[in-house]
Amino acid sequence: MATDAQQACFEAGIKFGSLYHQFAGTPVSPASARSLEAAMAEAIENQPFCASVDVTIHDDRVADAIDHVNGYTELTGSLMDVEMRIDYEGTVVDTRMAMRDGYPLMELVSVTE
Repeated sequence: MATDAQQACFEAGIKFGSLYHQFAGTPVSPASARSLEAAMAEAIENQPFCASVDVTIHDDRVADAIDHVNGYTELTGSLMDVEMRIDYEGTVVDTRMAMRDGYPLMELVSVTE
């Protein structure tokens, strides 16, 4: 049987997988970034044990990636940072996703029992 800390970390992984794969490829522009950030956070916060989600889509990165013929680009991990807090039975897991060596790395920041 998994410990509460292990289960909390598992829950964090599930939420990151859901967030990334549900929204990757979504059309985004600087004008729509704030509403997309909110939609992503609110969707994931609906899941069990998710205490908070903070999504930051970087307008400068989006602007640099835009195909100026269409006026938007597709959301990828390189365009955003995410912080998430999971609270499973009193065990709190803080996580984040940020670019590391050209890859959107999802990692544990802390586990507090």
